[in-house]
Amino acid sequence: MHTSPPPSDATPESGPPPVRLGALVPLTRPGWTEAGRQLLAGLELGVDEVNAGGGIGGRPLELLVRDTAADPARAEAAVEELAGLGVAAVAGEYHSVVARAAAVRAETLGVPFLCSSAVLDALTDQPARWVARIAPAQSYGWRIYADFLLAQGHRRVAVARQASLYWESGTRILREQLAAQGGSVVELDAGALTPGELCDALAEDGATALLLLAGTPEPAVPLVRAVRADRRLDGVLIGAPAGQPELPGWLAGLGAEGAGVPFLRYLPERPGPSAVRVGEALRARLGEEPSFVAYEGWDTVAVLAGALRTHGTGRADLVRAWEGGAVAGTRGEIRFSRVAGIGVWQWAWPPVQVADRDPAEPGRFRVLHQG
Repeated sequence: MHTSPPPSDATPESGPPPVRLGALVPLTRPGWTEAGRQLLAGLELGVDEVNAGGGIGGRPLELLVRDTAADPARAEAAVEELAGLGVAAVAGEYHSVVARAAAVRAETLGVPFLCSSAVLDALTDQPARWVARIAPAQSYGWRIYADFLLAQGHRRVAVARQASLYWESGTRILREQLAAQGGSVVELDAGALTPGELCDALAEDGATALLLLAGTPEPAVPLVRAVRADRRLDGVLIGAPAGQPELPGWLAGLGAEGAGVPFLRYLPERPGPSAVRVGEALRARLGEEPSFVAYEGWDTVAVLAGALRTHGTGRADLVRAWEGGAVAGTRGEIRFSRVAGIGVWQWAWPPVQVADRDPAEPGRFRVLHQG
């Protein structure tokens, strides 16, 4: 876990005191550490660029990073700690259930929380004043994914699902969207069935697509291998709407077997000049291709820096940014609004793609559908 000393008054030698931002990221297992690394790279690049441009009214931004390790209780404790350290806002997080815990705690404490990359619709149970989100709601992106499946002729879809609020929510969204157009969903328990047993159930059911609503590398990678090796399932599409194939670990674990697995990502059809510039800087920082998660991190800092410059560094001042104005992000103009069924201030909507790794060149992505 990254730590920083508590705030202190500036001295003539040290310059003005920093404006502190808290950052929640999964940096250790069982968190998806690849996503955490990408998110942190975007956040840190954004902070470095703000500081290179003079900071916030001459005050530098300082990022206090806390590792959530995909643990909701750890995220709650981190929000409490960061609030006590005087942060102007908390940002980040990738895992939806963890972000939900952080959002609820931030709302209770009156600390602005800008969620970067978690999509669960019910980030809070009640309308929140202090919480906003850059990532699209799960219901928005996963409906686009369901429409893609239907357009490809898949009306009987199986899901290999682990137990969690996030996967349960995704299953419900898929079922409702498919049912509206004559489709259906069968659930297979990825926590109880072995890969071989799951293949048997899939062959017996006759579904034409299997969606991996499960973590990676376990159990998603063994499931992909089992399905690819089972000749009964040669025509079955494997999909991963949560985005597992986006990051390099998927390719490292599966090679060519991991290609042709459609997933959701939140990037525009054609990147603009800002996205190209930021992408180059992220590529140099990461030593690999940046995912949409890294761009979400950079956009998060862009929103917070704009709010701090416009409205001030007080917490109550900062949340005024949720209610008006727009900031140019890497993936479009970011503006928050109230969306029916979602309790937080929401960017409606980031661009959504369904993409996969090209079977002819697994290191390259193909855009299959633009939402």
